[in-house]
Amino acid sequence: MPQRFESAERLVDAILERVGRRIVLALPLGLGKANHIVNALFARAMQDRGIDLHIFTALSLERPAAKSDLERRFVAPLARRVFGDYPDLAYPAAIRAGKLPDNIRINEFFFLAGKWLGVPAAQQNYISANYTHALGYVLDLGVNVIAQLVATRPEHGQVSLSCNPDLTVDLLAARREGRASFVFAGQVNSELPFMGGEAAVAEDEVDLVLDGPATDFPLFAPPREPIDLVDYAAGLHAARTVPDGGTLQIGIGSLGDAVARALVLRQHENAAFAETLARLRAPQPAAPLDHRGTFAAGLYGCTEMFVEGLLDLYRAGILRREVDGAVVHAAFFLGSRALYRALLEMPETERAKFRMTPVAFVNEIFGAEQEKRQARVGARFINDAMMATLLGEVVSDGLENGQVVSGVGGQYNFVAQAFALAGARSVLALRSHRVTRAGVQSNIRWNYGHATIPRHLRDVVVTEYGVADLRGKTDRDVIAAMLAITDARFQDELLRQAKDAGKIEKRFEIPAAARDNTPEAITRALAPAREAGLLPEFPFGTDFTEEEQRLLPALKVLKTASSRDLARLAFKGMFGREAADATCLERMSLARPSNLAERFYASLLRGALAQARRA
Repeated sequence: MPQRFESAERLVDAILERVGRRIVLALPLGLGKANHIVNALFARAMQDRGIDLHIFTALSLERPAAKSDLERRFVAPLARRVFGDYPDLAYPAAIRAGKLPDNIRINEFFFLAGKWLGVPAAQQNYISANYTHALGYVLDLGVNVIAQLVATRPEHGQVSLSCNPDLTVDLLAARREGRASFVFAGQVNSELPFMGGEAAVAEDEVDLVLDGPATDFPLFAPPREPIDLVDYAAGLHAARTVPDGGTLQIGIGSLGDAVARALVLRQHENAAFAETLARLRAPQPAAPLDHRGTFAAGLYGCTEMFVEGLLDLYRAGILRREVDGAVVHAAFFLGSRALYRALLEMPETERAKFRMTPVAFVNEIFGAEQEKRQARVGARFINDAMMATLLGEVVSDGLENGQVVSGVGGQYNFVAQAFALAGARSVLALRSHRVTRAGVQSNIRWNYGHATIPRHLRDVVVTEYGVADLRGKTDRDVIAAMLAITDARFQDELLRQAKDAGKIEKRFEIPAAARDNTPEAITRALAPAREAGLLPEFPFGTDFTEEEQRLLPALKVLKTASSRDLARLAFKGMFGREAADATCLERMSLARPSNLAERFYASLLRGALAQARRA
């Protein structure tokens, strides 16, 4: 039976007694980190330089941080309300401050998106890995401690790996088979739902348990993001690629939620779905990628991450095709507090339909290959991307200069599966452009110095302007298809580059319909559906208050505004006194400015609120 502790420091003493002063610590990706145990080990190694601590992990979660006083006024109250007493991990702050001593090393194979750009220690110690390869790397490093959150069911003599069976199930199997030797330290969390199946393991698999009121804490729960019309346009196009009776994987964030909402619209307001899609006036894809009917047979979810949108699809009666009694197989989950609460409160028989498994099961077809092929019919693996090239390469994890934004994760795995499974397709969705302080930039390039998915694995690319079916096409036809979903402001220059390279004929002209690929066209097409309540900003609920929901687009305006734009907004805000703005200013502690800086912020915010309303 496991040895039990109420003190993380005492548990660390037991770890040192068992494994010695060289610790190779494996932590789950994302939610499942045992924060109190990790922090106690980290503090001990900071104090005692004779301890050699090597941490291998991914997706170290951090509360949102403000970069300016105005952002702080928005973020700080939100963080207190949403994250509450969540205990921050200690090592990210030390990495960012450049204060890691030589006896501590930290490797991650997946970053919280964009959070580690410009931080040399993190960039230098990043390990590029497919999610399914991380298991081998952990074993090769000689892991001797695992620290993970668990849920308990003492009456059955079991614990659940809950949110993160992804690698731990296979690590425990390796230990049973004599291929690994480690101490498994579990920290009990009362908010974690007890997930059964392979995620439930015998209590004696856990060596040390931290369990007590002082170390129980609220789970990390990021609020769901608002969905703008650009995301909805891409989501509608992606939703039409999904066949009834098929298999679905979608990603986290506003694009994933847009796909989920579009599928719900397709199921329950099918005429409105068809009409809204038609208003976008995108070229109709070929039959295998054009499905607009309702879901009679339903879908089955096979996904690396159990995103909240899948639960919404289950509630909408769409995710109901069962495989071995499950409507979803997934390797880990992370979401809002509503997701955790829903799983926690579900009857056990219903919760069993959401089967948590090792990542190797969902991300690969090896092992029980015939059964997987039979189950994963009509698969559509829909993932986000940052950029793409005219030749079909996709950039999802890094920049041209080698800086890592996030990581490969399982994206390559699902692209490879799409080519390995009959009738399957990889659908990579991205916004055609982005707005920065330097201006508008295209996310579709002629070429780029880094690729996550190479062009020999090009398949389906979706933007707000339509679907580009690239599989098996010539370079010339791929270029033509990509130009048709490119923002019109960048088409001519991209076409010139393709012609200069001899990759498309000199006489080629971009179709007239694609010349209307503009944000204004998206607004014209989707504004009626937005006004009718078909495409709400938060279709599945949110933790943001009404004032915060109004502030979000205004803060987005400010984030991308140039110095000249900021001066213009502040000037206009000096003369604006909209009644609706008063509660927003109150939320930002700017209703009664006490100094010149606060008066400027108040004017700036009023100007941004006015511009966001017009947009």
